[in-house]
Formats: sequence, structure tokens, C-alpha cells
Amino acid sequence: MVIKMEENINALDEIHKGSCMGMDAIHFILEKVEDESFKDILEKQYQTYQDINKDIEKIYPKYNEGKPHSTGAMTKAMTYSGIEMKTMSDTSNSKIAELLVQGTNMGIIEGRKILNHKMVDDEVEHLIDRYVGMQEKYLEVLKKYL
Repeated sequence: MVIKMEENINALDEIHKGSCMGMDAIHFILEKVEDESFKDILEKQYQTYQDINKDIEKIYPKYNEGKPHSTGAMTKAMTYSGIEMKTMSDTSNSKIAELLVQGTNMGIIEGRKILNHKMVDDEVEHLIDRYVGMQEKYLEVLKKYL
């Protein structure tokens, strides 16, 4: 089994982008959340995304001289405007949870695809597994708010 360096780089880039998108979405949506316990959950999820990104940034230099890919200004703007449009008339916990469930599911799918189809080093696989596990955990929590 030959592990290609570029597969590790691509996997880390994808997970980093996914974490950044999750952080962006939570950042944009937090101001709309009035329920303090829901807000606490989202802040913890945000922190977990941050922790995963820090771990990616620590191991990334083993695979590439650059920095891991993040979300660009256009993607951030689209995320923000999408959240604004979808919550214009409904900022209920249920609506906010619905938006976050959709994004979280995309992250789980992307992470599972990497785990199932890419040949990556053990430490990269562990990090992706942690990312997917975190998202699956928060998905279950978010479902309670639907």
C-alpha cells in the first residue's frame, strides 16, 4: 500500500476548509441565537473546530510547505448571505438547527468519503476520524433543536 503525499495534503486541506466553513457559519449565526444553552453548545462546537484546525496546522508542514486551504472571501460572503436570507423571517432554534444540520451533514459526508477512499497516513486518518466523530456528535445534539 503506497500512500501518496498529495492524498494527505488534499485530505488535510478538505478538512481544514470544512472546519473553517463550520466556524464561519457558527460565527454568523451566533448573533441570532437567543437561547443561552443552545448558544453554549454552538460555542463549544466552534471551539472544537478551532482545535481541529490547530492540529491540522501543526502536522501540515510534514506534507507541504504552504498553509492549509481555508475558506476564501467569496465563500464566506456566500455563507453569510445564505444564513441572512434563510433566517430573515425565522430565527427560531429549529430554523438555526436546520441550517447547521445541513452544513454538518456535508462535513460528515466529505470526511467519510476521505476515510473510505483515500490512502492517508495514520495521523491524518486519526485527525479526519476525530473531525467526523465530532460532527456526528454535534449532529445528534442539533437534532434535538429541530
